[in-house]
Amino acid sequence: MYYLPSFQAVIRKTSIYGHPLVHQLMDPEAQKGDREDNDDKKVVAEIMARCFFPALVTTIPWEGFHFVGHEIRITEAMDCYGAVVWPSALVLCYFLETNVKQYNMVDKNVIEIGAGTGLISIVASLLGAHVTATDLPELLGNLQYNISRNTKMKCKHLPQVKELSWGIALDKNFPRSSNNFDYILAADVVYAHPFLEELLITFDHLCKEATIILWVMKFRLEKENKFVDRFKELFDLEEISSFPSLNIKLYKAMKKNRRSA
Repeated sequence: MYYLPSFQAVIRKTSIYGHPLVHQLMDPEAQKGDREDNDDKKVVAEIMARCFFPALVTTIPWEGFHFVGHEIRITEAMDCYGAVVWPSALVLCYFLETNVKQYNMVDKNVIEIGAGTGLISIVASLLGAHVTATDLPELLGNLQYNISRNTKMKCKHLPQVKELSWGIALDKNFPRSSNNFDYILAADVVYAHPFLEELLITFDHLCKEATIILWVMKFRLEKENKFVDRFKELFDLEEISSFPSLNIKLYKAMKKNRRSA
């Protein structure tokens, strides 16, 4: 059986990636922005250009991305938020690819929380990292499928896929004594769900003194601002990049008081 994307499906996917930018370009007020605003639109357009659609007829529905000199094919599930590639993931992939000198992934121990479709974990793996991609148990099948098909025989280190339910059985599944992650990657893990405190506990549990968190967030509701304030109680937070046209920010974070710990 073949998959033929409907016009509605194409519009839906296009709206996910394009509509914030399109609205900015068509909004007369937005056109009054300064050069920084124009630079933002230019970079966002470049990031979104990394996404492409398959041929009209395919046996399995997928979406394509160009990163690290590879064509990455991702299978999504439109009925689940965790199995869709959102713009925040593209922002982080683009950042990792274009900042390899400052954030060198080669031979680094990296964990992604809320990995979803696995795109970020795939890019980190292609950049040479030891990657552990984590998410809820119901998402692991698709996550493993995407990671296997895009990293097999292409990566220095074979990525791992593990279950991680925020705040649950952390000492058992991720004992602090064996947590030696150089980087924690996260994109769009903060939204309208009731597990924000568990997410914060998970960040804290996985972090050691030298661990760097690279976290991309789309601001939608006041809840996101409150989480950032709460996050700052435990971590030193630095805004690296901002994309106003997408309402997305990229942060770097490390544990507080790490020098005196």
